[in-house]
Amino acid sequence: MFEGLTFKNPELFHILWVLLPMTIWYIFRQKRNTASIRISTTASVFKAPKGIRYYLRHSVFVFLLAAISFFVVVLARPQSSKNWENVTTEGIDIVIALDISSSMLAQDFQPDRLEAAKNVAMEFISGREYDRMGLVVFAGEAFTQCPLTTDRAVLLNLFKDIQSGMIEDGTAIGNGLATAVARLKDSEAISRVVILLTDGENNRGEVAPVTAAEIAKTFGIRVYTVGVGSIGTAPYPVQVQTPFGVQTQLRDMEVKIDEETLQEISSITDGRYFRATSNTKLEEIYKEIDALEKSKIEVREFSRKSEEFLPFALLGALFLMLSLLLRVTVFRSIP
Repeated sequence: MFEGLTFKNPELFHILWVLLPMTIWYIFRQKRNTASIRISTTASVFKAPKGIRYYLRHSVFVFLLAAISFFVVVLARPQSSKNWENVTTEGIDIVIALDISSSMLAQDFQPDRLEAAKNVAMEFISGREYDRMGLVVFAGEAFTQCPLTTDRAVLLNLFKDIQSGMIEDGTAIGNGLATAVARLKDSEAISRVVILLTDGENNRGEVAPVTAAEIAKTFGIRVYTVGVGSIGTAPYPVQVQTPFGVQTQLRDMEVKIDEETLQEISSITDGRYFRATSNTKLEEIYKEIDALEKSKIEVREFSRKSEEFLPFALLGALFLMLSLLLRVTVFRSIP
């Protein structure tokens, strides 16, 4: 009936030993309660027809024993292990280090680089169901926006609140990477990863990008670097004074990404460097990183147990009700 049936508390089956003294007591009582009558001959008694009550006279006690037996099975917690499934362990810790400098407002991405980076990263986070993830933002300095967590809702809400101008402007790539490494260095995950996304050159901070990469390598942390920006020039919003007051205008400015440094960071840490020149390309990069890291996750196969006590509980209740019903109707006795 139940494939692979097991019991959570099999030791409770020892309760069934109580059925033995109950049976002995029942037999002993039946012998003592036998009525006697004096007659000249028993021939007519043996020839008398036997009704259904004769054959069912012990059913009250048998049903009671059956009810007790089924209730003991319920207490032992029968479980079915026929359902097998693969479960992915929480084997990867990932920190996204995101550049939020003013240059990320360039509109060669839609609606701009920062919003495009946020949207794609949020999709990436939503798909990493079994990993802990964190967020570091940097510009002229760096700080942890969200430590490692499995709470996707909290992390996504913090992503939505990111905007340029939250911290002093500049591009401290080394500080951003070093802060991300600090969040991962004590992790015991089987794989630790930083996704570093920037659109500029390192011009601020106390830690050189390559030094931060060496630190990451020491702790066994892999860094995927992403250079964000079109080739050549990109439209930047700038504030200009006009006869009608200060207005925002778009002006083409040169795109400067230190690809050599980003490539060196990824090479040192056994990661990869990617160049994103559009929203679509950025999405493809995150998908590629997602595929690369999924191969690192441990997968365990185990049987999912489901409780199977209900049929036994119903049978126990049924036999108990039958025993009580027969006792007060068909086999009711008057002292």
